[in-house]
Amino acid sequence: MAKMNKSLKEKVQTVGLRRVIGYMDKNPDENIPKIIRWLEKSGRVQEQTAAVKSSISDKDGIWYRYVKSLWTDIDDDVRKTMFENFIVNATMIAGDRRRKVIAKNGCNAPWAILMDPTSACNLKCIGCWAAEYGNKLNMSLEELDSIIKQGKALGTFMYIYSGGEPLVRKKDIIRLCELHPDCEFLAFTNGTLIDEAFADDMLRVKNFIPAISIEGFEEATDARRGKGTYRAVINAMEILKRKKLPFGISCCYTRANTEVIGSEEFFDSMIDMGAKFAWLFTYIPVGSDAVPELIATAEQREYMYHTVRSFRKTKPIFTMDFWNDGEYVDGCIAGAKDYLHINANGDIEPCAFIHYSDSNIREKTLLEAYKSPLFMAYHDNQPFNDNMLRPCPLLDNPEKLRMMVQQTGAKSTDVASPEDVNSLTAKTEETARNWAPVAENLWTCSGACERCAASAEQKEHAKTASK
Repeated sequence: MAKMNKSLKEKVQTVGLRRVIGYMDKNPDENIPKIIRWLEKSGRVQEQTAAVKSSISDKDGIWYRYVKSLWTDIDDDVRKTMFENFIVNATMIAGDRRRKVIAKNGCNAPWAILMDPTSACNLKCIGCWAAEYGNKLNMSLEELDSIIKQGKALGTFMYIYSGGEPLVRKKDIIRLCELHPDCEFLAFTNGTLIDEAFADDMLRVKNFIPAISIEGFEEATDARRGKGTYRAVINAMEILKRKKLPFGISCCYTRANTEVIGSEEFFDSMIDMGAKFAWLFTYIPVGSDAVPELIATAEQREYMYHTVRSFRKTKPIFTMDFWNDGEYVDGCIAGAKDYLHINANGDIEPCAFIHYSDSNIREKTLLEAYKSPLFMAYHDNQPFNDNMLRPCPLLDNPEKLRMMVQQTGAKSTDVASPEDVNSLTAKTEETARNWAPVAENLWTCSGACERCAASAEQKEHAKTASK
């Protein structure tokens, strides 16, 4: 009976919020603030919605223009589907289900699942572990469908593809969109396989969004991804923009391209191309072909910390830096706290960059994996550092990853060259040592950062009020 009541509650929520979304479409200028309040409720865009709220009354402000662009730049039906799946299903309805799973089982339950349909890729990028695997590994359509069905029952309506190059499996990806119209799908893709026909399929299913990988401008992108890649990426963006389809960019900043990725010129060019979001990663030396020399320096990581926070006040694009934004999500989000990774061999891993596992989707259910020793080690040890600018158990706290892998008996999932956890963490020890004092200064600074400045302003206001 309880399950039936829960289902009824979810149906009522969906119908009500559909009506609200339809009402908002009638007058976006007047109702943009309602979108902001919904985003704020999601708990995933705290800093950015604070910036929006402070400038929402300014119709010349960047955040007003950004939200308004969701009406002017995106197909109406695609936008409605995106709002419903992301705000209603993936955030509100899913939140209730996740809380119930967590309370009953004492484990994590993820907001999003990242999974690899295939290890195959049409490129061979420098420093990418996928290049080692070739086209050896694939999950079947039935296995991918089963993951999504299990995930929805546990409160996960957001699914993200990586690889390999996920669009090698275009047909199956579109089929999964059709089978699960209540889910929102995103793919980290090199973009070179996006063509007119695939864009038309995206318009038809309405619930698929690409995050296109790009290393900067043509020289930097082609240097790592191969000659001609940049032009192919720009062509894909032009197709998507013309068809009014939402897309974003995925940027890995390294020692070779950080200053390009963080430049105003690059961000402005991507905004002009139509990108609505930017996911920023820093290079992690995973795999036998890893290039530790590509790891960004502490100075470069600090540069990105300040740059992204500055751009959030001046650039109309939603930006996340998955290593430097730990303070907004309470540290590491992996291990099913907010997301997990399932590779093309079915191995259920805490993170796309942590290639160790004690569970496989062909042997365990998702819930069994969430309660496995490795995932419970994540649950019990998060956050891995009191300084949320040092969130990662590999890049920032390598001793924590060693401890969890060794204590749980998790095995390397690298099919080409299994990597001992001691060898992996040895690559990041120096990086962690160099970043620690910089992160400490940023975390405990005296008024130099926005967090401290806001705190100082509040203290001064209280002092004045007391007089």
